[in-house]
Amino acid sequence: MGKRDHDHDHGQQDDAEITDAESGDAERTSLPQSVIDEAERLTRLCINTTVDAEITAYRNERQSLLDEHGYAARVRDADDTLVLYPQSWLVDGIAQFDQIDNTDRAVEISLSGPAIGADWENVETTNKTIIDMIRQEHGKAHARNIRAFADFMGNHYLKSVTEATKDEREEFINEYYTRNVWPSEKEAAIVSESIRLLDTIEG
Repeated sequence: MGKRDHDHDHGQQDDAEITDAESGDAERTSLPQSVIDEAERLTRLCINTTVDAEITAYRNERQSLLDEHGYAARVRDADDTLVLYPQSWLVDGIAQFDQIDNTDRAVEISLSGPAIGADWENVETTNKTIIDMIRQEHGKAHARNIRAFADFMGNHYLKSVTEATKDEREEFINEYYTRNVWPSEKEAAIVSESIRLLDTIEG
């Protein structure tokens, strides 16, 4: 999961020399906070998902976002920190950070500590409660469908299943469910009904 994301980003460091061009920059370039927040969100999604295709998609989305501002990303394993830095620091795709005199333009976001994954854990706790309710009132097949929906909503949107919009429900049923879930025939036949059961649950 997160290890795969760390390995990918870790490969962007430690082997190449950095030119002196960066030290001549007259202005400090800062990323908008919205971009920083989105890069952090996508990185956490990489860590929380176990589906290789989703990890790749999140990683590509993060880099496309950063490309618009001339930045790149890596996760520093030593202290579990997301580092966003100018692409001009790269030589042949690799940056050696200890050779850069002025690192003010880099942005560092800790991915560890007491708050790590707090939002996801809260969402997961809420979803588990709902899944248990569905299992008790409507049976295991519906509960398994809601478990799959909870994985989708938690990993993609950091929202509980009862907070899903109409578009998110349709995305789950028409795209995610068919590609990533291995349901029984019974489960597949009732998945739309399973999602509609959520309308009977408050919150």
